[in-house]
Amino acid sequence: MTTTGTLRLDLAGLETRPSQVWGGIRLVPLVRAEPLPGLRLHPRLYCDSVGVVTVGPRTAYTSYIPHGFVADWGADSGDSGPAAAYGTQLRGGNGESGGGRGQGAGGRTPDGRGRAHRAPEPVASMPLRIHRRMARREAKHRLRFLPLHLALEGYLSLHFGGPTIAWEEWSQRALRQGLSPRVEEAYVGTTVRGLGDALKVFEIHPGQCGVLVHAADALAAAFVVPHPEDYRALHATLVQDLYGELVHQYALLSAAVPDFVPRIDESRVRSTADLRAAVAAERRAWAEFHDGTMAAGLLDADYTSRKVYGMGGFTLSRFLPAFRPREENHIGEVITDADGAVAYLKTFRLSEAQIRRGHLLARLAAHDWRLAATAEEFGLTEAEFAARIEAAGFGTLLRHRVAAQP
Repeated sequence: MTTTGTLRLDLAGLETRPSQVWGGIRLVPLVRAEPLPGLRLHPRLYCDSVGVVTVGPRTAYTSYIPHGFVADWGADSGDSGPAAAYGTQLRGGNGESGGGRGQGAGGRTPDGRGRAHRAPEPVASMPLRIHRRMARREAKHRLRFLPLHLALEGYLSLHFGGPTIAWEEWSQRALRQGLSPRVEEAYVGTTVRGLGDALKVFEIHPGQCGVLVHAADALAAAFVVPHPEDYRALHATLVQDLYGELVHQYALLSAAVPDFVPRIDESRVRSTADLRAAVAAERRAWAEFHDGTMAAGLLDADYTSRKVYGMGGFTLSRFLPAFRPREENHIGEVITDADGAVAYLKTFRLSEAQIRRGHLLARLAAHDWRLAATAEEFGLTEAEFAARIEAAGFGTLLRHRVAAQP
């Protein structure tokens, strides 16, 4: 059974290190003093394939899905010593099959495909892989889930059923099918200018368990794992992840961003201990500035979270923002331990158009899909609000006479 609640992201236990810059891309390492015990993550690569995921009766999510993550916890988590990463192979070994029929939520990535391994021989068409659910238990202490797509499907399914009451303003299609099909666009990391080079060139710090990715100094994505070895195994998957339109444009059009340069007063350095203290103070100053300013849009926001799966003492959830227009809004997924500490995190920054669509749907649902009441909240007439619905891409939800009003 799924449960909902509020969430405030807390990266306590993760230390921010000075950033590394490549053109318009800034990578900010996140380091743990000690790995978070009891949970390990491993990659499962699916090669270049379009994935279809059954998420409900007659409902499917379709997107480019190059890889999945396998979470091991409890006795099989591998914390006792070195262990082979389960599921790290060029092609998934589970032979997942099956699926649903009918239209449903969908995501598409029109601009390129990422690779983290040697490409297979060219084929006549891109293969299709059917997945059973976004998160699927494979063993007593093992869960396979599809990173980021779990969060994107949560956004696409926002009020997916459409109008809950058959008000006369809504079309029969809206009442029968809701928002099916629902489509959003995203960009594969290989098309985000400078990201691939930055991930190849920059060093991975000792103890690094995460990274914050900025494009033109706008926070693009956060990625956190429980163990440094997990991060080393999953670092390259960042270039295969999906990124929003805003991130793609910022990376494409921005000039190089300034690098972090520590400024130490030489007159106050008399010994090695003084130098260490000065370096530590600069690191603290950078971390306070970054976490309090550059990452504030992610860390200071309140989210609505929905539990997806319980894994012993850990919980996998996905979350949605409040959809505040003209502000920074992120969706994502998180694994927390019994104390609420973040073991795993992956986020996706929404574009302004995606924020407006989420806000529009949320306000319609809050007013039980009453067009007049929602239009009044926006300070618009019904005709003006209908035009806004049309501009957001939801015009098929309205009866023709409503959409055609002057």
